[in-house]
Amino acid sequence: MTDGTLYVVAVPIGNLEDITLRAQRVLSAVDRIACEDTRRTGKLLELLGLERRPLVSLYDHNEARRTPMILDALRAGEDIALVSDAGTPTISDPGFKVVRAAIDAGLPVVPVPGVSAVTTALSVAGLPTDRFRFVGFPPAKGKALRDALSGLAGAAETLVFYVSPHGLGRFLDAAESIFGAERPAVIARELTKAFEEFRRGTLGELRADPGVVRGEIVVLVGGAPPEAAPDAADLEAVVAGLLADGFAPSKAAREAAKRTGGSRDAAYRIAVALRSGGAG
Repeated sequence: MTDGTLYVVAVPIGNLEDITLRAQRVLSAVDRIACEDTRRTGKLLELLGLERRPLVSLYDHNEARRTPMILDALRAGEDIALVSDAGTPTISDPGFKVVRAAIDAGLPVVPVPGVSAVTTALSVAGLPTDRFRFVGFPPAKGKALRDALSGLAGAAETLVFYVSPHGLGRFLDAAESIFGAERPAVIARELTKAFEEFRRGTLGELRADPGVVRGEIVVLVGGAPPEAAPDAADLEAVVAGLLADGFAPSKAAREAAKRTGGSRDAAYRIAVALRSGGAG
């Protein structure tokens, strides 16, 4: 018997017209659909005029438990579509565990690409897109949030965050404090929906006037300017901390460069010197 295929299918994040012809064909042909919320996916199929398929709930708290059942169905020859409530599965959404398990089991996994809030926001943000870092949801508050943003302060690429409406004020407070009030940023809200909005300015301006705080929000922050790159002492401090945490020199160098925007080669030289007991 031929194994079935797991299709990872992107669905609209708001506007139904963003569904692709290929996604519609796959959703109408598979044996079942694994989805975050069977009610929402059932409604989506109805709105798209697609025949309803058997639906299996797959969300954060049951994904590990449901994965063996999905693998068994694939081995039995069933084709299964994996969808999230909106956008592309596994991108800050459930699905990674079942995709990883299917790959490890040697089962076919096929992407059916489409809309994603990350690329949708980036495409019209007006910030550099040659390099960007998708951070996803940062810690919600307190020291964890500040620590996470501090680790990105020197990053030269555009940063992309998912932020909940009730956490936007805290996020902007911390971002302005750590990245600086003059760092360019964009708040993208309700992408592709009726009340879609883009607010562009500096972090200081957006913190003072974030606009309507409701709906799904993507915040983009411009990369650190060249003059914000860390000096040798800053880079050495980060490398030393990573070595103390058990990182090998090469991994410490890679992580330090990622966190600070500094040179990976310089970080590696520092790591080797510190590991051998010398000065940075």
